[in-house]
Amino acid sequence: MTEEKKPEVKTEQKETPAQAPKPPELKRAKPRFAVVHVYSSKNDTIITATDLSGAETLAWASGGMMVKSDREEGKPYAAMQATLKIVGNLKEKGITHVHVRIRAPGGNGLKTPGPGAQAVIRTMARTGIRIGKIDDVTPVPTDSMKRKGGRRGRRV
Repeated sequence: MTEEKKPEVKTEQKETPAQAPKPPELKRAKPRFAVVHVYSSKNDTIITATDLSGAETLAWASGGMMVKSDREEGKPYAAMQATLKIVGNLKEKGITHVHVRIRAPGGNGLKTPGPGAQAVIRTMARTGIRIGKIDDVTPVPTDSMKRKGGRRGRRV
């Protein structure tokens, strides 16, 4: 018996491009919240960061800590510097989102926040901290407390 040799047929295998292994899906870090309390009068801006319950203070700073002269304490620049210090501390502790509570002197004083309040929010938004909500928690009198200045008001 003769062995018939079958011609060898070479089949070309199509090379599939090397598929890069899929990177593991990045899990989104769970947002960690804090509350930033901003007290802003015309003379100073005080910023305090607490946990959500308000019981534990995470960081605090004021405009007076950032500038040398007393007249500069309430200015937006001092508030901006204080905010940068607070944001640095919050990022070290892993805080990614904040709720902002703004307070003016209120009562029988001014009902509008000082110039530092707007600078605080603007700076916080630019530094990459996400702002959840902004509340105005200025105390408003319900019984009209008597303002200082007497019956005829302050004479200028």
